[in-house]
Amino acid sequence: MKSHHLSLALFAALLCLCESYTLRNSVSWAVASNDVVVEGELDAVSEEEVVPALLVDNSGLWKPAYPPSVLRNGAEKPKETVKSKKEDAAPVSSASRVFSYRMEEVKAPASAPSPPPHQETARTARYMAHYSDWGHLATISTQDKIKGLPFGNIFSVSDGPMDNSTGVVYFYVTLMDNSVADLRSYPFASLTFSEAEGDFCRQQVYDPEDPRCARLTLTGKMVEVGPEEVEFAQEAMFSRHPVMRKWPVGHNWFFMKLELKQVWLQDWVGGVSLIPLEDYYKATPY
Repeated sequence: MKSHHLSLALFAALLCLCESYTLRNSVSWAVASNDVVVEGELDAVSEEEVVPALLVDNSGLWKPAYPPSVLRNGAEKPKETVKSKKEDAAPVSSASRVFSYRMEEVKAPASAPSPPPHQETARTARYMAHYSDWGHLATISTQDKIKGLPFGNIFSVSDGPMDNSTGVVYFYVTLMDNSVADLRSYPFASLTFSEAEGDFCRQQVYDPEDPRCARLTLTGKMVEVGPEEVEFAQEAMFSRHPVMRKWPVGHNWFFMKLELKQVWLQDWVGGVSLIPLEDYYKATPY
């Protein structure tokens, strides 16, 4: 009986020591006791003020972000100060660090139309280059342990605004990325898209490796976009990836594009197609 009472006492003490938690969109995070939202007051709380900084990493590519209310009206960002051990032990407010962009600015892209007939290979290639929001870029690595070996990475891309496809694939990059550092040493790369990115292959119950689930590889030279083309590159990327406008300026982002040498496509059984560049640029994805 005494052991039972002792267990209850230990459990009660543990509860007293625990921080309060709150739930937002199936993600829990610690908040200070005075930050807990009382039932009935949840609707009055702005979502952008309580979204946790799940993607903020002080030691990696991203820097700390601040609540939108702090950044509005030209307000200065909070100054970072050295905290004492006592301050570090205190619970952090749920609104102290959040994504630095307004959540409503990121809109779900319109679904792509059905792909062209597989016989129209040039049009299919342009369709995939235009309606893909991201691709897999393969470079020759400069990293010490894999120097000279292939290295793959995911990049957001755009060949123009949704109503203005060019076939030229643009990137928004920083030298802090390993792949971009690779390109400074050897500028040639291959960019691969898969039709599995959209809904078509799932609807047709095609495995991503099924030849009928089209895949496109664009190979060429990655070059920095010149001053005369920067405005269009910015429109192309930011219209398709609006959150990029809010990425940390300290990372010195810049635009690149892929100057094509080869267009390789597999969109049906029985072999692949090497599409002449002239046919590729003449085709339309619409």
